[in-house]
Amino acid sequence: MTDLPDFRLDGKVALVTGASSGLGLRFAKVLAKAGAAVALAARRTDRLAGIEREIEAEGGKAISLKLDVTSARSVVDAFEATEAALGPVDILINNAGMNIESRAVDLPETEYDRMMDTNVKGAFLMAQQAAKRMIARKAPGRIVNIASIGAFTVLPGLAVYCMSKAAIAMMTRALAREWATRQINVTGICPGYIETELNADWFRSDGGQKQIAGFPRRRLGVEADLDGTLLLLCSDAGRIMTGTLVTVDDGQSL
Repeated sequence: MTDLPDFRLDGKVALVTGASSGLGLRFAKVLAKAGAAVALAARRTDRLAGIEREIEAEGGKAISLKLDVTSARSVVDAFEATEAALGPVDILINNAGMNIESRAVDLPETEYDRMMDTNVKGAFLMAQQAAKRMIARKAPGRIVNIASIGAFTVLPGLAVYCMSKAAIAMMTRALAREWATRQINVTGICPGYIETELNADWFRSDGGQKQIAGFPRRRLGVEADLDGTLLLLCSDAGRIMTGTLVTVDDGQSL
């Protein structure tokens, strides 16, 4: 009988950035459900303890970490805290990010820097630190970068956000090539418009409803729509996938 792919993550340790809400929160819960011990990392820590308790109530294991991805010291501290509590990191979900809606001509320099520091520098620092530790212990690993359809499709009013996600897409391919012989798989997920608590109010508004009406299927994705892609890229089922950017957008970028 043919064996089916195994998406379980038992015995693995995952670190998820931006885990306090939205997609990061969903990713952390899915990885825990698949058997991974999860480090929940975010700048806003007020919600993390509750998420940690929820995961543990369902039989999982989790810890909470305060993390500023734009600070190299904070990044190192997060990895060290994870290793002390759970063990070495096998899976990094590079999810922390932000966007600011603005016409390019109006965007202040400070806001440009804030977006690029969080979305690009932060993701690079996290991937760099994860790889250093995986290489040092001669262990395979998975780094999954959360990009966007904005990496290759213009999203009106989000020029710098799209620029930052295009950088993440190329970073994914470059790091995958550099670390291929180290058995570190670097991949990216490019979601389309997914309803989360952060954008729900907008999509319920007249403007949001008009935007949805312009999508090919006239609907939003939901957070659960990314579960399968996440588990594929993190598990042995995706063993030979590296440098891959997976678009999950319900045809919105077509």
